[in-house]
Amino acid sequence: MTQFQKVAFVTGSAKRIGKQTVRSLHAKGYRTIVHCNHSTDAAQALVDELNQISPNTAQLVSGDLTQFEQYQQIADQVIAVFGRLDVLVNNASSFYPTNVGETALSEWDDLMSTNLKAPFFLIQAFKQQLEQTKGCVINMIDIHAERPLKGYSVYCMAKAGLAMLTKSLSRELAPNIRVNGIAPGAILWHENDLNDQDKQQVISEISLQRLGSPEDIAQAILYLIEASYVTGQIIAVDGGRSNHGGEKA
Repeated sequence: MTQFQKVAFVTGSAKRIGKQTVRSLHAKGYRTIVHCNHSTDAAQALVDELNQISPNTAQLVSGDLTQFEQYQQIADQVIAVFGRLDVLVNNASSFYPTNVGETALSEWDDLMSTNLKAPFFLIQAFKQQLEQTKGCVINMIDIHAERPLKGYSVYCMAKAGLAMLTKSLSRELAPNIRVNGIAPGAILWHENDLNDQDKQQVISEISLQRLGSPEDIAQAILYLIEASYVTGQIIAVDGGRSNHGGEKA
């Protein structure tokens, strides 16, 4: 691959796993497009950092993934930046509990939009471009798409839908577009999510006895981007936790 010829777009990439994914793709020679909704300052700082490494190789596109009318606008802005797209990483995700009996329609809409609706309609919006470049899609799923997390039913349903989207579209978009997924386990603690006892319980359920890192996820994404004979697959990057019988976050 010619250095900084190919282009990658990562949704929700101002912070955490998305930020590391952008950095890793850029380090591999991809021009990168950072996406955010509210975290504009953090996103712009990341773009500036990458452009200091290599000028004019990173750009920011903002947009609200809960708003259907913005999907095509986001896609148009992305293509306008560098004139092509080779890799779409659907990373953006809302995550919070939704107890039955207390869940609001707005919460349902938010979780379903960011985790399922936006990935589908962004893929649809980018379909022609990805066909031209014989590109690929990486969807960020979750081990809880198969092993439901108590109290997070709407989130888990949305991620289960994203897993089926990955498998379905890998067939529908073949042979020109590959579609794969990553199912992270415990990578970063969510803010105000678990107490120390719960965190220790999580660690005890992981075969490798430690948290993963955003770099672990980025490595798996890079593998799937380059693995030209792999499509319709979901790789668990969880330190072996999905082989454990536990259920906590």
